[in-house]
Amino acid sequence: MASACGNAAAQTTVSPEIIVTASPLAGDRDRFATIVDTVTRDQILQHGGASLGDALSQVPGVAGTGFAAGASRPVIRGMDANRVKLLEDGLNSSDVSDIGPDHGVPIDPLSARDIEVVRGAATLRYGSQAIGGVVNAINNRVPTSLPDKPGPVEVTGAYGSAANTGEGSILADGRVGQFALHADGFYRTTNNYDTPLGVQANSFFRGDGFSGGGSYFFGDQDKSRVGASYIHYDAKYGIPSDTTFIDMKQDKALSKSSFAVNAGALQTVNVDIGYAAYQHREIDPDTGDALSTFKNLEWDSRAEALFGAIGPLSGSALGVQYANRRFSALGEGGDYLFPTQTESTALFAFTELPLGEKINLQAAARAETVKTDGTPVSGIATSRDFAPISGSLGGLYTVNDNVKIGLTFTSAARAPGPTELFARGPHDGPLTFETGDPTLKIERSNSLEATLRLRNGPVKFDGSVWGAKFNNYIYGALTGRTCDDDGTCVAGDTFDLRELNYTQLDANFWGFEGKAAADLVSTQLGTFGVHGLFDYVKADFSNAGGPVPRIQPWRLGAGVDWASEAFDAGAQATYVGKRDKLAVGETPTE
Repeated sequence: MASACGNAAAQTTVSPEIIVTASPLAGDRDRFATIVDTVTRDQILQHGGASLGDALSQVPGVAGTGFAAGASRPVIRGMDANRVKLLEDGLNSSDVSDIGPDHGVPIDPLSARDIEVVRGAATLRYGSQAIGGVVNAINNRVPTSLPDKPGPVEVTGAYGSAANTGEGSILADGRVGQFALHADGFYRTTNNYDTPLGVQANSFFRGDGFSGGGSYFFGDQDKSRVGASYIHYDAKYGIPSDTTFIDMKQDKALSKSSFAVNAGALQTVNVDIGYAAYQHREIDPDTGDALSTFKNLEWDSRAEALFGAIGPLSGSALGVQYANRRFSALGEGGDYLFPTQTESTALFAFTELPLGEKINLQAAARAETVKTDGTPVSGIATSRDFAPISGSLGGLYTVNDNVKIGLTFTSAARAPGPTELFARGPHDGPLTFETGDPTLKIERSNSLEATLRLRNGPVKFDGSVWGAKFNNYIYGALTGRTCDDDGTCVAGDTFDLRELNYTQLDANFWGFEGKAAADLVSTQLGTFGVHGLFDYVKADFSNAGGPVPRIQPWRLGAGVDWASEAFDAGAQATYVGKRDKLAVGETPTE
């Protein structure tokens, strides 16, 4: 049960109908060839959970790694870690959740206004690590509009019985002259959760955070602004597969500015800069000593020039992005991955081209340079340079007011991540002994996706069918052997750590997904409706190489809901398919 004060859903700065992540150009979500999913503030509170994976649990095609209560990273169509870009207000989450599945994401759903999931052409705005998709938590911590009056104050609280969960949050927006101000804070606590077999040890979570920010508006009709915010996040959570727990913290500073130029076709220039200092310690609960310490210092910056109509183009954007990431680990974590530095620079473009009243095209391109320095298992310092180039073209055909059909082709390239190149030892959270390959090549995905949107009065349906052919797909291959902490590996279960080597093979992915909703009864007292979702992913290596590891099972769900001004209520049942076609080293799941 969650309660809220203030009409925040109606007055938030970011409207759930205007998509922020999918395009730098404002407009309706239904003009895109690919389907953009948005989880609103109300839905975030209804779904509950301490992670982005929990908040997105009802989005078709999206799952969570579910490694721990504090570590559930989104998985999009069977792709996670280095293939799914996590953003906070359009800038990198700047954590180490891509280094290991036991590492959490320092973004709590309680602090978000909306969460957007984007695939297709728009992902090229954000980097080669977005080959599977983008998840952007939008929280208005740097206000992007000047309210007419002081904004709402929202207070929420919730309790859950399975783990004696308690949580609460406060969000406030205000105005002083030409300044728009924002502040928020949250706290949640979760004990070890109950299962049919008893209490799951070391599954607790504690988290809190706060932020404060503001923007100054100026110029013609206050269309220009400069703003900044400070964000702090703290969490402690257990790892059910291990005896240690993680103590995580992050401090982040964001600057987001927009300048109305209005010089010919050039309309606006946006400049965003973020810096984050992240650290987590993996602590022995018996002694209180930190066995491992992971640190991540990261800059992320981007500038976009927005253009109005130029010839047949209705709108375009041209941008540059620069990011610099320094990762290091101390203690036992230093045995797993020596310090790395990744620096990337990119030029990207996005445009829209309407062809009459029926067809709207979107195109995007990105050229990037990535340099990664690290030390592989050979002990020789190594530097790798990559130049991934990507492009996408999508078209939406409006059959009539009720039916729209989309088709998108994307060729996206990804540079290998630091872990894939330079991992060199034991990783206690997932109980693996990992070895990277510093000779890995660029990974490329050539994908085709068809979408269908139906709108017929109270009935709504969004569905997708897609396929992707990967050249040089990078993955962690379990060998079936086990290892000790020193890297001695043998066949069978003699040691605790499973041997995992990063390698490349060609692979084929395909799947389908959809969601539907219908309002059955609408009266002055409220609206009663039904909804459903389904998704399916299949991924195999080429040339009879067997299944790709770590692919999410299929799902089918349906529910009912009641919505009114006074209260909302709902119930849903979801069936999750079994996983019995497995990669080497995996175990079946009912």
